[in-house]
Amino acid sequence: MLREIRPAIVVLVALTLITGLVYPLAMTGIAQVIFPYRAQGSLIERDGKVVGSELIGQEFTSEKYFHGRPSATTAPDPKDPTKTVAAPYNAQNSGGSNLGPSNKALIDRVQADLEKLRKENPSAPVPADLVTTSGSGLDPEISPEAAYFQIPRVAKARNLAEDRLRQLVGDHIEGRFLGLLGEPRERPATQSRAQQIVRRIGQQTTKHRDHNQWWRISGAIPNIGAPGAREAARDAI
Repeated sequence: MLREIRPAIVVLVALTLITGLVYPLAMTGIAQVIFPYRAQGSLIERDGKVVGSELIGQEFTSEKYFHGRPSATTAPDPKDPTKTVAAPYNAQNSGGSNLGPSNKALIDRVQADLEKLRKENPSAPVPADLVTTSGSGLDPEISPEAAYFQIPRVAKARNLAEDRLRQLVGDHIEGRFLGLLGEPRERPATQSRAQQIVRRIGQQTTKHRDHNQWWRISGAIPNIGAPGAREAARDAI
């Protein structure tokens, strides 16, 4: 009987070592050599401390910033671990709300958001992604339409000319991957950092020596669970 079982055990052990140890280590090593920044999670640092990731959104509430999509992620209630509370962009609990289109809570939330946005810019239709959550709840990007919609509010809050800000948004549109996959998109945090630079140096153009660093400095920043991470993230941009 052992004679029949031995080949199966040998194959099991060999495949476990190859697929569970050798292959992952090899892929990790190759990734670290070819694109180390992305292999490490596209992490954003400030003063030597990790404050977030370029790949995960950040909740902005100030009128000075471009706002991202709503997020339905939650976290355990500190007062009652058996319950949850809203925790936008919580990377430890990615997911959607799972609420159906007829759910009253969802309808009320969307209607409230619509009313608020219509007051912000009554002359333009509200883009769908500003009132709908992504499937992951962590999406760091919005559509160009959503960015353009917010220009009047942001320009007023920062005392910038709308034309200048519109140019800035246009310069930071990311196209489809390979020209085919996905949709054109914007990163709110990148825009916010860029407009701060433009305002500080008083230029009409976005061409600045820090241009290539905007996405590194101000990529979308999540609530990563570390104490003070969100505050540090806001300071970083």
